[in-house]
Amino acid sequence: MRKTVLSLGIFASFLANAQSIKTTIDLVNVKDDKVAVTMEFPKMKSGDIKFHFPKTVPGTYSVDDYGRFIEGIKFYDNKGKELTFTKVNDNTYSLKNAQGLSKISYLVNDSFDDELDTSKHKAVFSPSGTDIEAGKVYMINTHGFIGYIDNMQDVPYQLIVQKPTDFYGTTALVDQDKSDATDTYTLANYAKVTDSPLMYTKPDYITFNAGGMDLVLGVYSPTGKYKAADFKENLEKMVVAQKKFLGDMNTNKKYAIMLYLSGGDGPRVKGFGALEHHESTSVVLPEAMPKDAIDNTITDVVSHEFFHTVNPLKTHSEEIHYFDYADPKMSQHLWMYEGGTEYFANLFQIQEGLINKDQFLQRIGEKIANSKSYDDKMPFTVMSKNVLVEPYKDQYRNVYEKGALLAMCLDIELRKLSNGEMGYRDMIRKLSQRFGENKPFKDDKLIDELVTVTGYPQVKDFYNKYIAGNQPTPYAEYLKMVGVDIQKQESHPLFWFIKDPNQTGFDEKTNAFAFDENSALSPFAKSIGFKITDQVLALDGKTVDIKKVQDFIGYTRTIKDGQDVTVTILRDNAGKKEKMTLKGKAILDKMTMETPTFKANPTPEELKLQTQWLTGKK
Repeated sequence: MRKTVLSLGIFASFLANAQSIKTTIDLVNVKDDKVAVTMEFPKMKSGDIKFHFPKTVPGTYSVDDYGRFIEGIKFYDNKGKELTFTKVNDNTYSLKNAQGLSKISYLVNDSFDDELDTSKHKAVFSPSGTDIEAGKVYMINTHGFIGYIDNMQDVPYQLIVQKPTDFYGTTALVDQDKSDATDTYTLANYAKVTDSPLMYTKPDYITFNAGGMDLVLGVYSPTGKYKAADFKENLEKMVVAQKKFLGDMNTNKKYAIMLYLSGGDGPRVKGFGALEHHESTSVVLPEAMPKDAIDNTITDVVSHEFFHTVNPLKTHSEEIHYFDYADPKMSQHLWMYEGGTEYFANLFQIQEGLINKDQFLQRIGEKIANSKSYDDKMPFTVMSKNVLVEPYKDQYRNVYEKGALLAMCLDIELRKLSNGEMGYRDMIRKLSQRFGENKPFKDDKLIDELVTVTGYPQVKDFYNKYIAGNQPTPYAEYLKMVGVDIQKQESHPLFWFIKDPNQTGFDEKTNAFAFDENSALSPFAKSIGFKITDQVLALDGKTVDIKKVQDFIGYTRTIKDGQDVTVTILRDNAGKKEKMTLKGKAILDKMTMETPTFKANPTPEELKLQTQWLTGKK
């Protein structure tokens, strides 16, 4: 009987593989930083087909057109003859009468090398991008390497990675062969393919169990400055706290973290952060960061991605469940998917003792200040639904500021209504129990579902005013309910290039000030035609010297309103830095600082609600 079972198992495996899409990624024969990929297909059911690479992928909320990194694509029939095709756009290829299609081959360029050349296309956010550095590292976000055929997204994929024998692949996937030269994975469908990033490099990883969940952390540090073991203690502490915070909302038994540290002579990337997946996350940070800064970032950023295992990866609308990679339809509910998740990433730290109450309140104050750089009257549902196009896409980053604050206010609202018995976390738990990974909700019915799971129709009023409506959220009113006042203080008139000088950075290669692309320009900068991507080399002939930065700042404080000013800048022109001079009249701007502080003598009601809010206890 055992022999029969084994034979049947082999036969079933053979049938499964025969009906799967065999995809091979060759990390051995890499030339000019290009990786060869071949895809072999079961018999086609349709003569006319379309083959796609993703226009965008879940969790990115931007048009990235991964097909633009593909070269030399060829389509073959089952006799090895090339088939003719039409390239529809960067991502899509059309074939007529292609019943005999058997194989597709192509080369993949990486996105990391292209990040600073904005002449072709806006850079891909690094954690959702790809890196090919022969002999060093391969960051394989699979949506950048593997395409799909219309109506075959549900066909299983057999992924074979041919690799150097001394390389290790960090991934949540399970290798099904014992060879040192190949890794073989089976994936249920294309959605699972795009949900499964891998990072190949020489082994530097740790595995351990935390909170009942098996973790693997793989690290690529180009100069060898850091090892995976350096981050174990902090990561373990964070995961235990997260699992405790989520309780039965998280059922993960395993999780993989791919930590790519950029630096050395590698590509210059700028999109630092992480991208979520059901069982893993890809993280990109600068190697130059001090260890404690990386630990803090892991706690903030990786925890955010892990909380996505609840929302939207396992609780989501039909737009996400039936994601259209070629022509994506976006959901209205980024306030919950990203904003609520960002709120969790901060709330769990205060509730599980990783930060104190003053640190938590400082974070809330920073989010209130940052949110003012965006359009506070733009309905969040409208922005979310149209986030891929202007003018809405420029408001996207507000999901991490106002989006988190909306979740906070809704948390306080629910606690007020329920006498502390229910908060935002309880609402999300009930929603996840009502729906789940395989049961999406209808996008325009979410608010009705939230009323159902909470039992409070007032939630709909909140939603219609502050999320779907254009009323600015009254943070001061909600914070007052939990014994917090907002102190306002106006700064002295300032001369600078962006509204918040604290968002200024420095580019060591150009010796110039650089700015976060989501920063708000100052009135002066707008008046002279300054762009947020411009870098400042000099002001009135005084060059930027990071060693004498206080002298430079001191000079800006001597500038009077209406004074003639000359700014020397570097501007990106078709991928090249062009030196330019901008002139205009100085405009001094005031900043209004709003600092939330705990009341010295809150009322008993305020103190009770505050305690329930900060501890999560009823």
